[in-house]
Amino acid sequence: MGQRRKAREIAIQTLYALDFAEIQGEFREYALLNEYPEIMLQLIESEGIDSTSSVYAFANELVKNAIINIDDVESEIVKHSDNWSLADIAHLDRNVLHIAVYELMFTDTPPAVIINEALEIAKKFSSEASGKFINGILDAVNRELKTSSTTLR
Repeated sequence: MGQRRKAREIAIQTLYALDFAEIQGEFREYALLNEYPEIMLQLIESEGIDSTSSVYAFANELVKNAIINIDDVESEIVKHSDNWSLADIAHLDRNVLHIAVYELMFTDTPPAVIINEALEIAKKFSSEASGKFINGILDAVNRELKTSSTTLR
């Protein structure tokens, strides 16, 4: 497995663990930003990954920026998940979507790579139905982003 996929897995696991922290309200982003480093350190230590490694650095970047942009990311997920609220989406699937939609919206990583990585991680940790659901949402987000970027040119 590649280092970037491992970092994405750690990022998704970190967000998943944060789902069970009692964080709500108007200071949600602040609380999430304060909580995630300890969770991530525990995860990487359990995997035998050094906190100075590129895996940790990339996972940290993904989680931090997904949290900073959580409102925009969640808005995109909801917009493209017909008849599903965020609360209705399985925790793991929602966190795969958080990381992948963040990457689609805010990074230069090729969309095909982002979508493939998300699907492979979903296959590993979730169900076949989850992969189809995640693929549908990511494909819709990607198409919309492509359309909006070409109209801006």
